[in-house]
Amino acid sequence: MTNFLVAGAFIVGMGAGVAFDTSVNLEPTNVASRDILDRQTPSSEVCMANGASAMVFDQRVFLSLNPFNIYVSQPEVKPGCVLRRSNWSILERNKLVNADQEADCKRNMNTFAFVGDLDKSPEVSCVYHSEEAENQYMKDPKRAVLGDGNQPRPGQDYSNKAFR
Repeated sequence: MTNFLVAGAFIVGMGAGVAFDTSVNLEPTNVASRDILDRQTPSSEVCMANGASAMVFDQRVFLSLNPFNIYVSQPEVKPGCVLRRSNWSILERNKLVNADQEADCKRNMNTFAFVGDLDKSPEVSCVYHSEEAENQYMKDPKRAVLGDGNQPRPGQDYSNKAFR
């Protein structure tokens, strides 16, 4: 009887191990959690102490007027960091922003973000925190800008917010 229990436990353990191995990917190339994103962020210690790690999407949009067409490039995803407004001194210390840039950014209630290592030559941008971009799934999906995922049924109002 004990041999059957040991064999059963072994088989259950093997099955659990295979299930865990196939469903969880902790490779550094796979951003499956905030911890992995934090580790991939340039100047991660400085970023975690003074802001938040972020995924940065660099994308180009081309607009032709004759004929009117819009072309969109594939986004390039990079790790970056968004600094809290109270911690801009890090950028000043490294001479990455000057007083005029700081005043411009502050005037519009923005903050700074960067891509690249602070000790080298990072790309620094003044970024706007959009309250409109908050996760409507967690709040109220009916208030989402592009719609709530529901199309009206025949006989209902046909004003589709997703069509712009």
